[in-house]
Amino acid sequence: MTGKNQTPEAAGMVADAVKGNWVDRFAPAATRPYLRLARADRPIGTWLLLLPCWWGLLLAMLHDGRAHWHDLWIFAGCGIGAWLMRGAGCTWNDITDRDIDGSVARTASRPIPSGQVSVTGALVWLVAQALVAFCILLTFNAAAIALGVLALLPVAIYPFAKRFTWWPQVFLGLAFNWGALLAWTAHAGQLEWPAVLLYLAGISWTLFYDTIYAHQDKEDDALIGVKSTARLFGDRTPRWLAIFLVLTVALQSLAVIIAAIGGSSPALLVALLGPWAMGWHMQWQLRKLDLNDNERLLGLFRSNRDAGLLPLPFFAFALLL
Repeated sequence: MTGKNQTPEAAGMVADAVKGNWVDRFAPAATRPYLRLARADRPIGTWLLLLPCWWGLLLAMLHDGRAHWHDLWIFAGCGIGAWLMRGAGCTWNDITDRDIDGSVARTASRPIPSGQVSVTGALVWLVAQALVAFCILLTFNAAAIALGVLALLPVAIYPFAKRFTWWPQVFLGLAFNWGALLAWTAHAGQLEWPAVLLYLAGISWTLFYDTIYAHQDKEDDALIGVKSTARLFGDRTPRWLAIFLVLTVALQSLAVIIAAIGGSSPALLVALLGPWAMGWHMQWQLRKLDLNDNERLLGLFRSNRDAGLLPLPFFAFALLL
């Protein structure tokens, strides 16, 4: 709890965290800077990392018509792993971006630039999270383990992307949607084309939601020379978002068709409703978009948890048909 005259920033709270989150209210004081570093006070990133995993798992089950008890562990393991790896990735991002974050109003209150956590402490925290996640990965099959290790490459590159390309959101998409490949492989034992298409759909979705998110920082980014699709697109952003919407729905639909074509027609039709429901939500976001209202931009970005959840009940129901 903050004192009566103490500002949230003085209490160590991060500017864009969810108000009244569990970290600020209930976590022991000594753990709060590290939990904030892992974005535990902002759960949306964990959802965005996790949902492609669940898409991949359910579509893999639909593809081969098999479901076994280990799938429950894959489902849960992806959830725990997503929380840990999102935290590790954010810790790495904040280590590499510590000087940039200190120059941006929205990120200056993060634990490293605000002095709550040292770089050494952040590195130790990064390794701890990654090691626990690796232990979970070892419970999957060999092909999934190999994919999980390979995922470290886009995670490592992403924080530097905004320094050399106007499309850093592509690198975020490469990292954040890797779970579609991994979870499919954890179930099926091999990587197949529907998982690749699902991965590409997720990358397009990331371009959609992270361009919305990046518009919050476009003025500060312009001052310090940080690149983003928000700055690249400018006033043309709605047109580009519409393109990403269409690509997301088309690629996810194609993944569903290839995955389910060998099964029953009702299962295929029900599963196809998933991408269309997600597309409907993305269209709703486009209608609500205001590029100059940061509060609305943040709200729309967070609403992508709901967009990504929408395909899941359709995929799950299709398994019963």
